[in-house]
Amino acid sequence: MKTTLLVMAAGIGSRCGGGIKQLEPVGLNDEIIMDYSVHDAIAAGFNKLIFVIRKDIEADFRQRIGNRIEALCQKLQVEVHYVIQDLRDLPAGCTVPEGRTKPWGTGQAVLAARELIREPFAVINADDYYGKNAYQELHDWLMLRHNENAIAMAGFILGNTLSDSGGVTRGICTVHGTHVADVVETRNIVKTPGGAEADGKALDLDSLVSMNMWAFPGAQGEIPWFLRVLEEQFAVFFREDVPGNPAKAEYLLPTLIGGMLRREQCTVKVLPTTDKWFGVTYKEDKESVVNSFRALIDAGVYGRDLYADLK
Repeated sequence: MKTTLLVMAAGIGSRCGGGIKQLEPVGLNDEIIMDYSVHDAIAAGFNKLIFVIRKDIEADFRQRIGNRIEALCQKLQVEVHYVIQDLRDLPAGCTVPEGRTKPWGTGQAVLAARELIREPFAVINADDYYGKNAYQELHDWLMLRHNENAIAMAGFILGNTLSDSGGVTRGICTVHGTHVADVVETRNIVKTPGGAEADGKALDLDSLVSMNMWAFPGAQGEIPWFLRVLEEQFAVFFREDVPGNPAKAEYLLPTLIGGMLRREQCTVKVLPTTDKWFGVTYKEDKESVVNSFRALIDAGVYGRDLYADLK
């Protein structure tokens, strides 16, 4: 059975010192965070990879990781594809507002791959380390039969996803039993002496949050239901959201899915993980991320030769 991992790697990286944060080395042998994501996904059973990138970073991306991953995946019989997230890839009749320079967010990133996905698929951010368990949980869920409007989400504990260097954006979830009742995209969450807050409002460190690690079912050879909804709602976003903020409005997966939940158009199963997230949100985060990977290698979670255990 074919299962796809879509890696959203088109982020601007504006907070990370102006560099392309997804390509920052963090491993013993110059690996980047994406190397660990690819390793864990293949180990879990994913056999098709799609990288969503920007045209202006394509050459750097291929040189930095793409060529290496392609060679590995050829040996392992894993498909590799690239798609470009294009600012101009818009609903019919829509045009790019004057002054708009950045892509339209994670919803558009997934849509960029709509012609390539005809199977169950999962979505991740390129610059987040999620832990081995999360990939296995999502892949196992995708292998089961579900209603077409079922969605799964890796649920991380808020306290395990904060940065010491500044505010972060997280999808804070309201959970009833094993399912999400609501997702609220919450910006500028910062650590405080007592825990965490956003815009002066205290937050529960034990809250479950979305880290943009989603799974969507689908029949082999058919367009998944969620991709059809994503395309329909992109037109709604342009009609209702863009006019009020044409330069910065973003079509975001947590916002879309939260709205669908409130309208009872989908269900979202929480797949809890106790793994500690880490990522290079800010340039200052890099040292702690490097140290975290060293600790995982020392503990035997990963080999010094990262891909040696994949057969």
